[in-house]
Amino acid sequence: MESAVPSAIEPIVEPLLDPEVGAPQPHEASLVSQLDDAVDRAFDGLRGNPAADRFFYSLTELGDFSLIWHLIGFGRALPARGAESDRLAREAVELSMVLGVESLVVNQGIKRLFRRQRPVHQGERPHSLRTPLTSSFPSGHASAAFVAAAMLGRNRRLAVPAYGLAVLVASSWVYVRIHHASDVVGGAVVGIALGAVARKMLARRR
Repeated sequence: MESAVPSAIEPIVEPLLDPEVGAPQPHEASLVSQLDDAVDRAFDGLRGNPAADRFFYSLTELGDFSLIWHLIGFGRALPARGAESDRLAREAVELSMVLGVESLVVNQGIKRLFRRQRPVHQGERPHSLRTPLTSSFPSGHASAAFVAAAMLGRNRRLAVPAYGLAVLVASSWVYVRIHHASDVVGGAVVGIALGAVARKMLARRR
């Protein structure tokens, strides 16, 4: 049966549709696997370092279920008073609502179009970690991180630190070998797009 993927992009897209991706693949098989291998090798220089392990595993746990982003959203509102408190509380609720929509769109929608296996981790992990059962592509944790950064970035002073934290949180899932680098790139693109749509829709309501 002839592939439905256009021949020009088939070498890039097919690995994401392949249920066997995540098992050992020829390094020259695709641009995607080359990217994943290169980033994985780069992280190998840090893996095993106790401080790096603790840092990235902690980020991974905080990023699970978007916990870190909910904490930041409502944490900003707690010390405020008066009208400022009301505004920050509203923004925190908006952030949590948008993250809920993002989770539904990515985990119950986009991920169902793909059947990519997660990276294979050999040996014992330095810290305990939950391994999701959904498709590895795209990374829902990366999409949530960049949606949150887009929402927090409505305050210009928070834009740079928010996106910087999003990069770290998303990258941590590659470090702990639960996502491929290309999963994170895909998730980031989805998150940026969803964040832009959410910001426009919320701006129109005001």
